[in-house]
Amino acid sequence: MVKTLKKKYNVNMLGLLETKREVISKYDVARIWGNSSVGWEFVESARAAGGLLLMWDDMMFKRSNCYKGERWLCIEGLLTKNNFQCAFCLVYGAHEREEKRVVWEELSYIVGLCQVPFCLLGDFNEILQVEDRKGVMSLSVSAEEFKSWVQDMQLLDLPLTDRKFTWFRGQSCSRLDRVLVNIKWVEEFPDIRLKGGPRGLSDYCPLIVEVTSIRGGPRPFRSLDSWFTHEGFLRTVKNEWQNLGGGPFLGKLKALTLPLR
Repeated sequence: MVKTLKKKYNVNMLGLLETKREVISKYDVARIWGNSSVGWEFVESARAAGGLLLMWDDMMFKRSNCYKGERWLCIEGLLTKNNFQCAFCLVYGAHEREEKRVVWEELSYIVGLCQVPFCLLGDFNEILQVEDRKGVMSLSVSAEEFKSWVQDMQLLDLPLTDRKFTWFRGQSCSRLDRVLVNIKWVEEFPDIRLKGGPRGLSDYCPLIVEVTSIRGGPRPFRSLDSWFTHEGFLRTVKNEWQNLGGGPFLGKLKALTLPLR
């Protein structure tokens, strides 16, 4: 599956979950990637369970820092094509509610530590809305906590454009896999798209993030759907707009960006 994806898509970064490997060698990584021009970091499995591997084109991304947790792997560095300082974090969510809360707290800490645009991707093992799981009528407490965490972190859940679910087992279907980014990421990559790859024999289908263009020139004012679902959005816009007085229209739009974030 990995080689098929790399042949079909121009892959600059690749994350693998559940490697089930306590040790990963440079030879293993070069064999997966296809050549030796690859940077990589991994989190070892606990015996035959778990394990994370993150690989990237060494010419496209220059790593400066790496942070690891039991269920996440974060690399911070520079995307050389557009001189973009950022961080990627591969996540494999826990199963129990208390363990999930620990993971969210650890990710909150690492995002605050890096202080750069962030992209979190992987299997979060939780849904964000009832439509993310077949046959569900309401969110569990754990799902509500995950949703609150995403909102508190001001993360955007990239919409999956070509399918509804990412995990399948018998009659059960869920969207457990996702890509979460902050608004600075969307501003830098305005045409970012998320779609699913071929599922093969796995219970999961891979996620593919595509970027067809990089921001050029001044950043435009953007409206996000999530703003309109926030109960305080219209009140905030009205109050801030009145406080800005009679300035130029475009200047007032720009000034709205900070309070909306």
